[in-house]
Amino acid sequence: MSLLDVQTVPRMFKVRQEFPRPEPLDIPATVAAQIASVQDRLQPNARVAVTVGSRGIANFREIVRAVLDALTAAGVHPFILPAMGSHGGATPEGQKRILADYGITEETMGVPIEAAMATREVGRTADGVRAFTSAVALEADGIVVLNRVKPHTDYFSRTLGSGLIKMMVVGMGKHDGAANFHRTAVHRGYEETLRMLGRVVLREAPILFGIGLVEHQYHDTARIEAVRPEDIEAREAELFAEAAALLPKLPFDDADLLVVDQIGKNISGGGMDPNVIGRHAHHYSTLLQNVLEVTPFIRRIYVRGLTPETHGNAIGVGLADAVHVRLAEAMDAESTFVNVRTSLTLHNAKMPMHFPNDRAALAGLLDSLALPDPAQARVMRIRHTLDLAQLELSEAFAAGVGTREDLTVLSEPAEWGFAGDDLLDLA
Repeated sequence: MSLLDVQTVPRMFKVRQEFPRPEPLDIPATVAAQIASVQDRLQPNARVAVTVGSRGIANFREIVRAVLDALTAAGVHPFILPAMGSHGGATPEGQKRILADYGITEETMGVPIEAAMATREVGRTADGVRAFTSAVALEADGIVVLNRVKPHTDYFSRTLGSGLIKMMVVGMGKHDGAANFHRTAVHRGYEETLRMLGRVVLREAPILFGIGLVEHQYHDTARIEAVRPEDIEAREAELFAEAAALLPKLPFDDADLLVVDQIGKNISGGGMDPNVIGRHAHHYSTLLQNVLEVTPFIRRIYVRGLTPETHGNAIGVGLADAVHVRLAEAMDAESTFVNVRTSLTLHNAKMPMHFPNDRAALAGLLDSLALPDPAQARVMRIRHTLDLAQLELSEAFAAGVGTREDLTVLSEPAEWGFAGDDLLDLA
């Protein structure tokens, strides 16, 4: 295959999506007020576990520190429980390393991090499905369940996704709980399994309250709310609806090629959010026609690399059609395979064809689209699926952009910027 002929590549221009932007939250004050609203749940000198997961949550370090400070001010002794199922290679060291990437350490937070992976069965559902919870959490006087609420990466429900219930079942369940959940869910369904196991954990584990986080389209915090245990299931549905309405999306639902600079566990549980790319953990098609009637429909996806924070976990790479060779070389097979075996989404670890550089990748993928004129391809480029406020579009989108009040053009169409045969980073 010859290298890319610049005459056949669509020129690109920068745009900004204009999402509604709420007033910024005063995080310490908001957290303090929310914990004050449930302070009757806290007993003086109680030892309290606070769940901290593996996702790249907005303002994560500041929120965690504010929660710990507010709990300490309320007279209890908090500690951090890494609550991330099988992530970090399902080892205490790996899970602490993930937290350190977010600046969450014993030194910065001023509290212990207890990362042991041991679990105990806390109870069973009516039909005998076992529920597991971290042994460390169960030895505490109480548990504060902290997590972001948002649609799950396989969008299995319109009322329940990633949030407080999933954190109780999967995150607090460590590797045992995560594996047990997924093995049950493939037969019973994700939502039913989460709800029935979540009710067992709520009944049997010392849950003090939840703290639900909601983010808006600029990947910033829109809401921080303390939720009493008896209200978690109902209130999470309302927070889910708010989060789903605020989920950032690509500006167009049909594209020939999406270039993604980075994927990783800190970006999404699936490496890149399937709700953004239209390819889900259990199915997608590479046909050029939208036979599955998915939205958005993207014919080809090219991924250029992994985030440093994912530590080689390349889950989601199987959703791409091609990758840069550096991604293939950076993949940590062990941590990736532990993750996909636990979630039973094996094709998410399949390595697609990889190219020696970006120039060759663009040439190959544009050729695979069988277009009469590759220069007219509908191409989008993003940093990653959490950052959709600013992106690049090809000239084929220009007419559509001109009719959209929610899109602001930031540059004139220009040739792709290369340093040698690899693309320059998005400005």
